Amino acid sequence: MLHPDSFHVPEGPHDIRLVVCDMDGTLLDAAKRIPDALWPLVDHMRERGIVFAPASGRQHATLARQFDRLGEDLVVIAENGSYVTRGGVEVSSSTLPADAVREVVAAVRRHAGAGYDVGAVVCGKRAAYVERTDEAFVSRCTPYYAALEIVEDLTAVDDDFLKVAVYDFGDAAHDTAPVLARFDGDLKMVVSDRHWIDIMGAGVDKGVAVRRLQEALGVTPAQTVVFGDYLNDLEMLDASELSFAMANAHPEVADRARYLAPSNDQSGVIVTLRRLLDHPLL
Repeated sequence: MLHPDSFHVPEGPHDIRLVVCDMDGTLLDAAKRIPDALWPLVDHMRERGIVFAPASGRQHATLARQFDRLGEDLVVIAENGSYVTRGGVEVSSSTLPADAVREVVAAVRRHAGAGYDVGAVVCGKRAAYVERTDEAFVSRCTPYYAALEIVEDLTAVDDDFLKVAVYDFGDAAHDTAPVLARFDGDLKMVVSDRHWIDIMGAGVDKGVAVRRLQEALGVTPAQTVVFGDYLNDLEMLDASELSFAMANAHPEVADRARYLAPSNDQSGVIVTLRRLLDHPLL
């Protein structure tokens, strides 16, 4: 296991061609902001032919808005790996059958009826959809879903479904994951953080998405840098020989990564990339 004080970047030079970075708890600070220092660093990477790709459980539209300044160079791994685009063109996607979406929504409704404060977000390619209308729930969804629609019945939505996200105002791993565990197998369940759980197609994760992107770009694991902090980042760490867990990472993530970066509140991604790229402070 990596010790919190063991920040280390292997000696270079490194032939880096792809940098994949989780968002919440990794790139973003505690206030959910992208560090200003990222943008000149991304420009520097672009000049060196290095692709930067945010990888998140967030919606594609949300990531596209957050990184709109990258224009045609934008590469996105969205919805926990179920939707990958490059320059606005789909690289890969993994969709859920409509009947599976309806079953998950029904299970969330029953869980709510049993007294748990939970709600579902049905995530499609066009938009994300919710049927809870209370401000407390909607306000938890809007930071992650720029294209969000309130509907009367989630089971009547028509879209290409990428996942169902479930928000638990309590402890998602303890209170809601056991209820949704029956879907794990035919589908894939991942706890994204303390409050969010994602249900996706079986075999879908950020690691699969990174490998598909590597194939599209002609990039190897040795040429790939990955940063992550939580359980939904585990598989993508395996797709890189330069994998970094943040100092604030979940213990399983720290165990899985090859190296440790400073925490997100210490601009760990920025500090580490500067060392890897031998780039002066900007």
